[in-house]
Parts: sequence; structure tokens; C-alpha cells
Amino acid sequence: MTLRIAAGLLAILAAPSVLAQERAPLPPALAWSGASEQWIAKPGDPWITPAERSGFAETPSYAETRSWLDRLVAASPLLTLESFGTTPEGRDLYYVRASKGGADKPVVLIQAGIHSGEIDGKDAGLMLLRDIGLRGKAGLLDAVDLVFVPIYNADGHEQTSPYTRPNQRGPNNPGLRSTAQNINLNRDYAKADAPETQAMLRLLNRLDPVLYIDMHVSDGFDHGYDVTYTFAGWGRHVQSQAITRWLNGSFTQGVDAFVKRMGHKPHFYPSAIDERDLSKGLRVAAEGPRYSTGYGDFARIPTVLVEMHCLKPYRQRVLGAYALMEGALRHAGRDAAALRAAIDADRAARPKTLAVRWERDETPQAWVKFTGMALERYRSPASGEEEVRYVARTQPLTLPIIGQKPVVSVTLPQAWWVPASASAVIARLDLHGIRYDRIDAPRTLDLDMVRLGEPKLGPASEQRVMVAGSFTHERRRETLAAGSVRVPYDQPKGLLAAALLEAEAPDSFPAWGFFPGMLQKSGGMERYASAPMAEAMLARDPALRSAFDARLAADPDFAADGAARLAWFIERSPYRDDRYLLYPIGRELRPLR
Repeated sequence: MTLRIAAGLLAILAAPSVLAQERAPLPPALAWSGASEQWIAKPGDPWITPAERSGFAETPSYAETRSWLDRLVAASPLLTLESFGTTPEGRDLYYVRASKGGADKPVVLIQAGIHSGEIDGKDAGLMLLRDIGLRGKAGLLDAVDLVFVPIYNADGHEQTSPYTRPNQRGPNNPGLRSTAQNINLNRDYAKADAPETQAMLRLLNRLDPVLYIDMHVSDGFDHGYDVTYTFAGWGRHVQSQAITRWLNGSFTQGVDAFVKRMGHKPHFYPSAIDERDLSKGLRVAAEGPRYSTGYGDFARIPTVLVEMHCLKPYRQRVLGAYALMEGALRHAGRDAAALRAAIDADRAARPKTLAVRWERDETPQAWVKFTGMALERYRSPASGEEEVRYVARTQPLTLPIIGQKPVVSVTLPQAWWVPASASAVIARLDLHGIRYDRIDAPRTLDLDMVRLGEPKLGPASEQRVMVAGSFTHERRRETLAAGSVRVPYDQPKGLLAAALLEAEAPDSFPAWGFFPGMLQKSGGMERYASAPMAEAMLARDPALRSAFDARLAADPDFAADGAARLAWFIERSPYRDDRYLLYPIGRELRPLR
């Protein structure tokens, strides 16, 4: 083989690898400038952040971020740094508190990097802390304290690659969405499996923030907004009615006004029914407590999820995130009394029912004006189908908001009884700050219990296998061992307890697979005993014989399976496993009035 031929073959073999390393082309970005650019430190400034120093091309590593913050905290008497947990790989979880002091001041908690590829909030927060601590913005702390978590998913943050977020315009070194245990922290609030989640729940219980802001970057379609955000509230989807009225009204008006003054375009986070055809509308849905916003809705914590738009340049996104955070601090301080009143009202509320299943409602909840991005359609030689290509021009639209309607609800009990054997569930109640009373001697009670029918195992999700099926209720007399706990509904987090303990709820402990034992049938019966028992049952019970004959006629597979036939009789005998598919948490019903 000649050298020329060999070189040619090597080039051909290498070509796919080279192509694989090319960055995915993104739609063109609109030109932008705004008043928030004044916040950027000049080159050579001793307090320039690492992101500013790189021209917003890169975000600093975990070590670089901590080093910069340690230096800043040492330089400002307004700032302190404190640890609140440890990641599976041993990294310190920490926050910076910005405070002028004073007892019982409300706290605004802002976290960045729950998805570490979406790291705008971290770099914005470093700039904001600098300007609060050293550059004249200490007035933001007159009425509130700021607690800022710069990197929540610290292990994922260090797994950087330019190919991690292909739909996102910068930085060049984003981290991973999930943790070292491959857990998405924004799906873990309810089940609280990750050490990071457990640490955050303890922090939430300790701080009891009046506002909780969770910083993200969107995926999805192109549009004309660079600062979008959402919360769990759209009408009937809401659990915390008073908090949602404040978020939809006071918060939105106050924060949007500031963000616009800084040169950015805010909007509620748009989720399209069909990203290729926006005329079908934007969708909103009920949120369970697996998500930060859904968790806040059930736990009565005002929670805002911020989604900076992925296709805007990183510099613009970081400045927009800064504007949103400063606007939120300003407004939470300005309207603290109304915000506190909304929280208190929701924590005092005791709704009698909980919706546990929802379906799409095709009747629009509202119509909104929306700035879309113009696009053209073409047939792709790669996909062989019609694709869309965005062009750098906005397009005014008026779109319907399509929501959901509740189709199944449960009436909430006076309390739930959790057996002492369910130690993992009791530990989760502690993490969530849900109050309970523990019994120190066995107690026998008449309880409403739920039995699962037609159980179905879902796909693996967040290190768990979810469980679904039908549900039937039955009254039972149960004896609970010493160490079992009674969880009253009448408490500020009673609705969160309901979302976790009611079997039918989509984010309940049984739905997340906390009770695999209920799916396992115990005991058994040898055929030399079960066959004569079944024959005797047939002989003395005509109704049973009629039912058995009907099953034989309707199900040939059953008729041909001797073991299945005998199992049918065992299930109708005193030898059946009475606890098979029985959810072990009992419901203490309200007395009749």
C-alpha cells in the first residue's frame, strides 16, 4: 500500500470523528444592548468575576468559584459563607448570606446550578454579591436578607464539556444536568433520595424563606424573550391560592418593570403544545411536589423557577439573570408585608380535597400576546422531513393558554398512620418538616386502607421504579406497633403530607416505589393441600362453583393452568395473603357530623 493511499484511508476513517466534534449550528441571535451592561466590571478591575474576565465565554470551576467568593466574603462585612451539606463525591455545599443584621428579617433564597449545565444564575449571583458587598447596592438588604447557593449540583458542575448543552449558546464549558448519582435534583424534592436534596430541604426548613428562586436555562423553541419565569399558579392548578395571587400580581408587575428598565424582555416561561406550530397554544399543567415550583406550592413557600432563554448569548443571559434577581430582592423587600400575609393565609388553609389526576382542557384559559420568532420551513435531506429554520426577526402572535382540569380527587382524612416499619418514610417526613406524633405502645385502630389493583411497574426514573394501578378503599382494624406515627392533616404542611401519603397522588411515596414489599405475595400452599381444599370449597358453595365455571369458560389459558386454578381458590380462602397489595399507611377518617 502506498503512503498516499494509506493517508487517504486514514482521512476517510477519521472523517466521522471530525464531524462528530463540530458544534451544532444554532439559529441567529438578535442584536442586543441594555442598561444592565453597566454592571459589567472593566478589565483589570480587582473584583472582576471569572466569567466577566473571559468575556462571558466560560464559567469558573467549582474551585475557582469558591476561591473568588472566599476572597469577596473576607472583604465585605455584609457577607458570610456557610456550609449546609456534602455531595456524594465529597464536595461542600455552601451558601453566601448577604445581611445587614437584624432579628427575624425575611430571607430570599436563590439557588443556581440545580442543573449545572444551566449555570447563568451562578455568574449573575457573583456579580450581584460583589455589588451588594462592595459597590453600593447594600440598600437591597434593608428589608430582606439574601441567601445565595451558587452551585447546587456541585458534582455535575465539574463534568464539563462543550457538547453538554447543544441547544444552548454558551458558556463553552457547561456541566451536567444530573448529579454524580444520575439524579435530576429538580425531580427529587418529594422523594428526597439525593444527599443534595436532603441538605436543601433542611436548609429550607431552617431559613423558611419568603421567596425561593430556582435559576435555570430553558430548552425548546426560539422566541423574543430573554428572561422567562414561572410558578405553579394558573387558576385551578394551584394549591397555594394567596401566594399565587401575589406572584401573578405584585411580583410579576414589580419585577417585570425593573427587568425591562435594565433592557431585558421578561415573560412567563412558555411551554408550547407544538413547537413547530405555535398557533396550537402554550400549555400549563398541575405540578407535583417532585419539582421545586410544585414543592413550593404544596409546602406554602413562594417559589419561582427562572428560565433564561437558551438561544440568547451568555453575556445577555447572565445580565438578565442579575436583573431578575435584583428585581426580586427589591420587590420582596418593598412588599414584604403583603407577601407574609399571603404565606400565612395559605398555611392556615385546610382544603378538604386533593386533585390526584388531571386531563387536558381544550377550552383556553386565556389568550396572551406573545413575541415569537419568524421561521421558514424546508425539507431536510438529512431527516427527509419538513424542518423549521428560525430567522432573526420577531413575529407578534396571540396564543391560547391550554391548561388541565381535575378528573379524580380524594377527600382528605383527619390524619395518616405510618407504621414503625416504614422507617424511610418517617425519615422523609422529618426532612420535609412535616409534624407527627409517635406512639410508645401498640395501638389498635379502625382505619381506611387502600389496596392496589392491577399493579404496573413503570420505567426506571431517578433511580426508582414507579408503581401505578387502580385503587380500592376498605375499612380495616389494624394494630400498629410502638414507634408508629400519626401525621395530622391540620398543620401548615398538611397539604404536602397529603401529596406524599395519599396513595392515589402522582408523587406519593407508594407511586415512587417506597413500598416494594406490598407487591410481593408471601406464604404459599402445597398442591397436596390446596387441591382437596379447593374440591371441598366447590362441593359446599354453589355460588363459588358458578363463578369458577364462568372463569373457566371465559379464560382458556386459566383453564389449562392447574397452578393458576388452585391459586384462584386460595385467594378465596382463609389462607390468602391478606396484606398482598395493601398500602400499609392508614387513613384516619373524620368523624361524621
